[in-house]
Amino acid sequence: MYETLVNRVSALAAQHPDKLAVAFKKETLTYAELKDRMVRIGRRLAALGVKNGDRVLLSATSKPEMVAAYLGIQYAGGVVVFVDKNATQDNALFIYQDTDAVLFLTDKPMKQHDGLCRVHSLRAIFQEGAEGELSYVLPKGDALAELLYTSGTTGTPKGVMLTYNAVYHIWMNTIEGIGIQETDRILLPLPLNHSFALRVLRAYLYQGASVVLQNGFTFAKEIENNLLAYQCTAIAIVPASVETVERQMQDRFAEIMGRFRYIEVGAGSLTVEQRKRLTAQLPHTTLYNTWGSSESGGALFCNVTEVAADPVKIAAVGKPLPCVEVRALDAQGEPQASDREHPGRMAIKGEMEMSGYWNRPELTAETLQDGWLITSDMVYLDETGYVYMLGRADDIINVGGEKVSPVEVENIAGEYEHIKECACIGVPDPDNVLGSVPVLFVVPKDNAYAPEDMARYLSQRMERYKLPARYIPLLALPRNRMKKLDRKALRLLWEQQGGDSLMNETVRTILTRRSIRKFADKPIPKEILEMLVMCGYYAPSGHNMQTWKFTVITRAEEIQRLKEAARQTAKENKVYFYGFENPAALILVSNDARNANGCQDASCASENIMLAAWSYGIGSTWLNPLMPLRGKEPVKSVLDSYNIPEKHTIWSMISLGYPVGEGVLLQKKSEVVQWIE
Repeated sequence: MYETLVNRVSALAAQHPDKLAVAFKKETLTYAELKDRMVRIGRRLAALGVKNGDRVLLSATSKPEMVAAYLGIQYAGGVVVFVDKNATQDNALFIYQDTDAVLFLTDKPMKQHDGLCRVHSLRAIFQEGAEGELSYVLPKGDALAELLYTSGTTGTPKGVMLTYNAVYHIWMNTIEGIGIQETDRILLPLPLNHSFALRVLRAYLYQGASVVLQNGFTFAKEIENNLLAYQCTAIAIVPASVETVERQMQDRFAEIMGRFRYIEVGAGSLTVEQRKRLTAQLPHTTLYNTWGSSESGGALFCNVTEVAADPVKIAAVGKPLPCVEVRALDAQGEPQASDREHPGRMAIKGEMEMSGYWNRPELTAETLQDGWLITSDMVYLDETGYVYMLGRADDIINVGGEKVSPVEVENIAGEYEHIKECACIGVPDPDNVLGSVPVLFVVPKDNAYAPEDMARYLSQRMERYKLPARYIPLLALPRNRMKKLDRKALRLLWEQQGGDSLMNETVRTILTRRSIRKFADKPIPKEILEMLVMCGYYAPSGHNMQTWKFTVITRAEEIQRLKEAARQTAKENKVYFYGFENPAALILVSNDARNANGCQDASCASENIMLAAWSYGIGSTWLNPLMPLRGKEPVKSVLDSYNIPEKHTIWSMISLGYPVGEGVLLQKKSEVVQWIE
């Protein structure tokens, strides 16, 4: 038994015509409008020559037009081939030619394709549609419905073939595994060519719920805006983006994310540390972690909230639904009883499986055997059916005959408080004794990170043979479009530079420093403050004029007096004043207004002070309001009382203190750097 989304949307349009189906910012489609667009697009495609079984490429933009076109292609009898909206022209042409497609719906410029593919505007076909007599014909369950292209481990794009029956069971598994309700509204900030986003989209539309699209996680503020505007009850997210969102929301993370009924995390597994932290932060929000693939859709579901108190099950990747079978295979491909010390390659079975890879019969035969989908993941199962994943088969590290799971190392290391994230790979043993040894790439959270301290931490929590041989600091871990860890890039990095890292202590201080505006109630020792001022004093000064002045304020009442004066004066003069909370000290850096290099000198000094502060674990932020307010009352009187010369411009007011939480890593522009070589 199966059903198509075309039929289901048609039925929902009759039952709930005015209910929101899909939205993006202010663009919305009700179920009645979605059906109308679907039919009109289907008829227009038929007029363009699309016939039953024809492959049609679709640029997966996160907009209602893409959803309508997806259904319109199937209404016309076509096979939907999803293409990443950011795909290069060469990649799109490869998929077009590989599938022998007849049309590409996209608004991305396709320059100089020399007639190699037939392109039509996605936006135009959504707006124009067509009248006609085309009627929808229900396809057979084993008919090809969709092609999902994935690069996989080889790097060569391969098309995953999904039949209508498979697609139906993929969304039904998601509905059952998560418990999607008709009243739910999902916030979906994921690329719609990816299997995770697609199965969520399909499941919500089938259930008659509502989908709110968002173009990625770049700005966490957009999550809050959509949550409030559309009263979203759930969000789908990937593990790496959880960290991004939390850093941006800071102390409002629990308040905002706690409004969701549930959060589904897919396209990767949350670490044990993340699971503990998130369930504690969001006690009234159900947290799910789902394992799935393009070849299977979501197949293993873990209610993290339920297992959070279990010290063993909290590490499980999930549990199969009753309609899904899972087993572990030995080296000969035979089923085996598995445990932590004897994992096997995971095989799964269910009606949600792909039917094979497009034009790849040999790879299909390797992957589909006797109805089982053979994966590259090494797992073991417990007596209750929970599945525990140790990593991909080629990621397992053979240390002198002992098998080391990089995932296990990462889970334990991830709880070390001075790193943000880490990744483990195996490399050849430099002593040629053990075959391979683990190395750990780490992203430091702050300047308190120290490899020797981390090594001591891990030595108390894991067996000796699992301990990393080297710790390599990075600014960020390499990730793909779905924010999945790219271990191939880490291996390449090791091959290129081994354990050498350009991130020494000074560079780490510069790259990890963030603006901090909220501070703990803890004084800064005077000798440290004196050293910070010394670092500012030793900054470059144009023509060595040194016309600057450093004013250090540590008395709480005086800090409050200056803050109130700045706030009042800024309001009266319409100057932006962000403010600060509970700093242990303020340092005002001023310079003679007659010095043409005064701004540059003060800037260098201020940067030195803030970087030196971070090296001591002290947070800081640079505040500007005193610069335009120097001569305005009541600020003028306060500054005069500090004996700051009247002709001095206050170029920076630096607030300092021990941080309460992490600062925000703001989005950095990439186009500002150019090389002339």
